[in-house]
Amino acid sequence: MKVFKENDNIFRLLSEAVSEGIIVVNKEQIVVATNKSANDIFGYATDELIGKHLNILIPQKYHHNHETHFKGFVEHSEKRSMGKGRDLFGVRKDGTEFPVEAGLNPFTIYGNDYVMALVIDITERKEQELRIYELNNQLEQKIEKRTEELHDTIQELKEEVKLRKEAEARMKESLKKERDLSELKTKFLSLVSHEFKTPLGGILTSATLIGKYTKDEQQDKREKHLTTIKNKVKYLDNILNDFLSIERLETGKVSYKFSEFPLSKVINEVVYNANMLLKDGQRINYPQDIDDYSIEFDEKILELALSNLIHNAVKYSGENTVIDLQVNFEDGMLKFKIIDQGIGIPKKEQKFIFKRYFRAENALLDQGTGIGLNIVKSHLENLGGSITFTSKENQGSTFIVKIPVENNHKVVMH
Repeated sequence: MKVFKENDNIFRLLSEAVSEGIIVVNKEQIVVATNKSANDIFGYATDELIGKHLNILIPQKYHHNHETHFKGFVEHSEKRSMGKGRDLFGVRKDGTEFPVEAGLNPFTIYGNDYVMALVIDITERKEQELRIYELNNQLEQKIEKRTEELHDTIQELKEEVKLRKEAEARMKESLKKERDLSELKTKFLSLVSHEFKTPLGGILTSATLIGKYTKDEQQDKREKHLTTIKNKVKYLDNILNDFLSIERLETGKVSYKFSEFPLSKVINEVVYNANMLLKDGQRINYPQDIDDYSIEFDEKILELALSNLIHNAVKYSGENTVIDLQVNFEDGMLKFKIIDQGIGIPKKEQKFIFKRYFRAENALLDQGTGIGLNIVKSHLENLGGSITFTSKENQGSTFIVKIPVENNHKVVMH
């Protein structure tokens, strides 16, 4: 301490030119010299700190740790920043604590070891850092909030786009259905016009001719025209029934009636009606070994399906051909196979054969509505059955109908 007193003027001259606070302590941590900046920082008068222990400038709670750090520093005697990586605090004369930054410089004079501490009051800097930290926090919160709002907006836009696409898809589907309905109406009107006009013309002609055959010996001619009228009326009745079936299927008003009946009853009825339509030389092969069987099913639907297929086979087959009707039981299903030697279905058009109002190009000149197979397929599928086919153009077609007869619908042997 004496050496600093003897050279007081030189120390003060040098230290007062430095803006940092300078505190010099000996190895016992006794303050031996300070400059004006140090006194001002800690709130002491000139030379008031001289002879005081360094702890007077350090908060009480850090005394123990500081003692250990100081001893370690003196032993290694190296220039370094104090408290690197952690916050340092000093305590003023009035007891207030404040953040500081300190650099330590060991040196030796006349064989005595000292440590010079360069101290800076960083209160303002810490306040600015805190302010910057708070501003950054606020900014991050704003960014997070704006990001969340943007995300919500994007989600809302995505949802709106999705809803618009769904609405657009529904509108397109609605327009397509409208166009399809318009096409169906056009086809229907054309169909009705054509299919009703021809038989009505035949009925009118036959009715007119009957009036001319007044003699007893012309009874056979009257019978012929009466038969023609009956057939034409029956044909028109079948068409009307088909249209009614479509309406019931589409509105869900169709109801099915299950009953137990002899299989031969339906087969006989279908074949009998078809025989009246046969062309010259045509014949129908009656199925074998069915007289002893009764089944439980919707009798009208089965008759409708078989009548449609056999009538088609007769209509689209030429003279002197055979229509083969086969019946057998297979894997819990009653299987009907109708085989003809007719015009067949062009391969490119086979995928449309069950589509309503569709008629193959090689069948356009024959009478027909194009709705029979569509109705048959819908009814059979509603009842757990199926209809499939194979066909070759100019060689004939084979249609297979399967209906369930086990579980709910048993086969009974009489």
